[in-house]
Amino acid sequence: MTGWGAAWRLARRELSLRFRGLRLLLFCLFLGVGALATIGSLTSAIGSELAARGSTLLGGDAEFRISQRRADPDEWAAIRRAGRASETVRMQSMAVAANGNTAPVQLKAIDAAYPLYGRLTLEDGRAVRAPLADTVWIGRALADRLGLKPGATLRLGTATFRIGGIIAEEPDRISEGFTLGPVVLASMPGLERTGLIQPGSLFQARYRVATGGRDPAAITRSFARIHASAGWEVRTRDQASPGASRFIMRMGEFLTLVGLAALVIAGIGVGNGVSSYLEQRRSGIAMLKVLGATSGFVARVYLLQVLAVASVGVMLGLLAGVAAVPLIGAAAGQVLPVSPGLTIQPLPLLLAALNGLLIALAFCAPPLVRAATIPAAALLRGAHDARRGSVSPAIIGAGAAGAAVLALAMASSDRPLFTLGFLAATAATLLLLVAIGHGVRQAASKWPRPRRPLPRLALAALHRPGARTVALVVALGLGLTLFVLLATIRTSLDGNIRRSVPERAPALFVLDVPPEREGAFRQTVLGAAPGAQIATVPLMRGTITAYGKQRVADLKEVPDGAWALRGERGLTFSAQLPPGSLVSEGHWWTGAEARQPLVSVDERLAEALGLKIGDPLTISVLGLERTARIASFRRIAWDTLGFNFVLVFSPGALADVPHNLAATIDMPAARNAAVTRALLPRFPSVSVIEVGGVLAQIQTIVGQMATAIAAAAGIAVLAGVAVLIGAIAAARAARTYDAVILKVLGATRRQVLAMQTMEYLMLSAVAGLVALVLGAGGGWYVVTRLFGFEWLPDWSTVAATLLVGAAVTVAIGLAGSIAVLRARPAQALREL
Repeated sequence: MTGWGAAWRLARRELSLRFRGLRLLLFCLFLGVGALATIGSLTSAIGSELAARGSTLLGGDAEFRISQRRADPDEWAAIRRAGRASETVRMQSMAVAANGNTAPVQLKAIDAAYPLYGRLTLEDGRAVRAPLADTVWIGRALADRLGLKPGATLRLGTATFRIGGIIAEEPDRISEGFTLGPVVLASMPGLERTGLIQPGSLFQARYRVATGGRDPAAITRSFARIHASAGWEVRTRDQASPGASRFIMRMGEFLTLVGLAALVIAGIGVGNGVSSYLEQRRSGIAMLKVLGATSGFVARVYLLQVLAVASVGVMLGLLAGVAAVPLIGAAAGQVLPVSPGLTIQPLPLLLAALNGLLIALAFCAPPLVRAATIPAAALLRGAHDARRGSVSPAIIGAGAAGAAVLALAMASSDRPLFTLGFLAATAATLLLLVAIGHGVRQAASKWPRPRRPLPRLALAALHRPGARTVALVVALGLGLTLFVLLATIRTSLDGNIRRSVPERAPALFVLDVPPEREGAFRQTVLGAAPGAQIATVPLMRGTITAYGKQRVADLKEVPDGAWALRGERGLTFSAQLPPGSLVSEGHWWTGAEARQPLVSVDERLAEALGLKIGDPLTISVLGLERTARIASFRRIAWDTLGFNFVLVFSPGALADVPHNLAATIDMPAARNAAVTRALLPRFPSVSVIEVGGVLAQIQTIVGQMATAIAAAAGIAVLAGVAVLIGAIAAARAARTYDAVILKVLGATRRQVLAMQTMEYLMLSAVAGLVALVLGAGGGWYVVTRLFGFEWLPDWSTVAATLLVGAAVTVAIGLAGSIAVLRARPAQALREL
């Protein structure tokens, strides 16, 4: 009669379908598991969708791309031998409407075979191919910006085109990446009409192949090996959108860790909820012990109840996670690279369920073992008997469950050390709050007693037997720390934007300025905007193919921080040290040295690749490799929004390569339109980009990231609230006893409430100071170390956030006291 079967019969009889007493356990697990299931399912669904639609998103089974030139006859023949092939050319340009209004666009020329996969459709329902030589298809954003409709005319370069329709679906849009303007689709003959392709022009040619069942990976490997020095980038349908995939996976990993931290915080609420539930079951546990039940049998009875409710909470969380994916996809709109529908991702759901159950076991074990080992006599005496059971056996089980959670998190992460550090920081914060809670309790016991009775009682409540001071400090500290953390990060980012952008950002970027006409270009700009500051640099595109003795093609994986090895980079040469750069090692070339092939490298890239002064670095430009010796490392002020290059070469390395100039124009933004109107008639090949528009796009992306992080952090805040509620509920019996005794001695409800208000205010003051230090410290690390910005929090906003958070938590604490104040002395004394 003491086995698991008997324990389940007793557990089932006592357990209510309304989960009375265990609702906090249910809510906390629902919250934490739901967050993990949603984040994991969304990330996995997007990854699966990108993989399943790889050929359509890429535009072929394999892709070959090159900058500033098109494939030569031998290369084009090799590409066509791989399967059915299509060529596209994309470049930055300016669209000029008939009324003179302008907009930067991404001009994309397509051939008759495009698209190899998917359909190119217009808003009128037509599925189309390449337009005629005098016709273009345009994006909806361009039509809205310039007020264009089908049938209107548009000038690109030196040619005028008729708008044949508005694009509804461009099948390979995701693989095109970030663009500085809406897309305009033209034919290859149409591109030739524009006159935009000149020696030195910045453009990219892409060749997609439908391999017809052949292995695209083998085809791209063979091509890359044969043409290793030509600067080609290759990828297959499995890498249709590497940037989007990498961003989604990294963001998903970070949010998963935030969700896991929220689940750990919710686990404290689970422990408090179980403690409160077992406190309400003191008489039942005492009867079982009086009738001969062992501590082990009692623990099994209530463990089964907890597991039953936890299973329901986990299942509800999993259902919420599955249901949330299509809702988020519909709400996010164009924010996500693909819109996932209703899908079941087994692995993320399994991980969420396992983490939820393990967290529940880890935090439920101590109160279960403690309740099971309390003597029956102590249980029958009620809440005023302060004896507590042993928790030594539970420590091993809780530690094992915690270790399993850590092992799951690290095994499912691409960056286990980062995961370990994040979770270690979370655990350290919790342990610090626990230590502070114990410190507050000890300090309250030694603090001089106030003369007035209510403050004296409030102070005594912090250290009396059965006080939940530690749990309350942890709950208040967690919630307030998260409030401060979010406030400092957000206000610091806003402060950096306000300080840096107006002072340092140029008004316009201009691309493809002919070098031989630089004087005329400056004259034209100054004529439209007197006093404008103009800076020009040579600009070309190239690929790093080797560094030191390492060929990039032989790398199995790109080293962390070596993002410059992924694809092409902007390259320049200069005799002078560029503004915004500081030589941190080596020296800048002077005089005759400038005629040698030398290069200066960003110090962070050098560190990631393990480079040393004097090492060779090889790039491919226009299909030819050039090798330069590293002369210096530079520290770059990336936040200037001027010309910042990872690699700056000496004139002797690249001056003979055909190139155009890029320019920045610093002037009042009100002159942007006048300068653009003045430039385009005289320089039809240039692209003028307003920095404000680029910043708006970046701010939108950052805002979307901040919203996602805030939403995940919001789950953690709710978990912190649940912890507070659990701590209050767990102490209800002791508080009821205190309130009843005070009432018997003549205290009014108002006096009891005032005493508890003083107690919560003292706790909030301590927790607020702790939260200010921890939250500000965490915010400083994120802003300065992860984002690389200046530490510029708005302390008035932080203080207001802290005060509001403290007021809310105190209000929650007082709301939990209502049931205590309503307790009738006679009935309560009989129950106690």
